[in-house]
Amino acid sequence: MSSWRLERLTGTAEALHHRDLPDPLQPTVWVMTWTVPALVLGSAQPLDTVDLRAARDVGVEVVRRRSGGGAVLLVPGDAVWVDVLIPAGHEWWRDDVARSFLPVGEAWAAALGGSGAAVGVHPGPVRHTAWSRLACFAGLGTGEVLARDRKLVGLSQRRTRRGARIQGVVHRRFDPDGLTRLLAPAVGDGAALRSWLDGHVGVVDRPAEEIVTALVDVLGAVAATA
Repeated sequence: MSSWRLERLTGTAEALHHRDLPDPLQPTVWVMTWTVPALVLGSAQPLDTVDLRAARDVGVEVVRRRSGGGAVLLVPGDAVWVDVLIPAGHEWWRDDVARSFLPVGEAWAAALGGSGAAVGVHPGPVRHTAWSRLACFAGLGTGEVLARDRKLVGLSQRRTRRGARIQGVVHRRFDPDGLTRLLAPAVGDGAALRSWLDGHVGVVDRPAEEIVTALVDVLGAVAATA
């Protein structure tokens, strides 16, 4: 396997999501540390699905990523966010967009397999629910990671001619109430969505750095030098 370059980045969720792909693009792992809570919307998700006043009241910034899918609530310390950058022509590159997720999902599954649960990768096709266009973890995409029937890792993708940026999030703690309150304009009191998320979203109760280290070890990533 080609060697991977490891970079650790810190900033707001908005700044991290809008970071441009390097040129030239090398096989790279970006480990993200975000500084304030953020509700991150998919690239095509309408802003009117969000209660902006509620977000402001609880100090959550509302930002939009350049990759698709539904919203993810990112609370510092409650999740681990790692992006995998794959140059076009790399052994993990796939012309089929959906299948591009599979090698990254398999790496996540291998990294999380020590969590004591039966961890696997959803081979596809996409499983939609009534809320999957609103909330990332309310649906299941090709390559995403499961522990039994609970989704552990949500993936999204941004592609250019140079390559792909596969974004991955796993929750260490998950609060369905926090997410549904922010999506109130689209889900009303949120009871049905809250119940579904409570029964279908998994968490990995391990220190964040342990999760990152396990993934980095699977990839064989090496820290970049200045």
